[in-house]
Amino acid sequence: MLKLYYAPGTCALATHIALEEAGAPYEAVRVDFGSQAQRSLEYLAINPKGRVPALVTERGTLTETPSLLLFVAQHFPAAELAPLADPFALAQVQEFNSYLCSTVHVAHAHGRRGTRWADDAAAIEAMKRKVPATMMECAELIERKFLKGPWVMGEQYTVCDPYLFTIGSWLEGDGVDTTKLSGILEHRRRMLARAAVQKAVSAEGTHVP
Repeated sequence: MLKLYYAPGTCALATHIALEEAGAPYEAVRVDFGSQAQRSLEYLAINPKGRVPALVTERGTLTETPSLLLFVAQHFPAAELAPLADPFALAQVQEFNSYLCSTVHVAHAHGRRGTRWADDAAAIEAMKRKVPATMMECAELIERKFLKGPWVMGEQYTVCDPYLFTIGSWLEGDGVDTTKLSGILEHRRRMLARAAVQKAVSAEGTHVP
């Protein structure tokens, strides 16, 4: 059985949803960030990065959300969570998820974990002030370039959708005026109507605006 290590309010929700969509046999294990459990020797033995998500499989542990999402899609092909037979379309899935991981998530983290990049208090505060603008810029690009509708890839629901849903749920907290992002808000409403999303959100106790 797969074992997903997660913490509420993190990008682990995307993989949690994907596992539910796939009907995968899995166990979800909460990592208590409040007690710094992600820094414990026990957890670092699972994921030396000290972050979530981590997915323990029969062949070893996987980390990084794009990797986990692709693994779920390929391990449970009957769920049709990615266009596995189309190399170009699959690369587009990876392109989108990589953008969320490498750019959007990093822009978000500048507001909460600026000490990863700077020690100077003024620099950290400057990063925080920039977050609403950078997150809005990312969201507008997603609406303009990537979100084909009704799902990210168009008519087919894929692992891109739980990832966008997860990171999109952070926008209000980042000071972004989401009333200007009708496509992302509609995507959020569509996601919240799915049973797998409801189950994962409820299990984690995650607040979605």
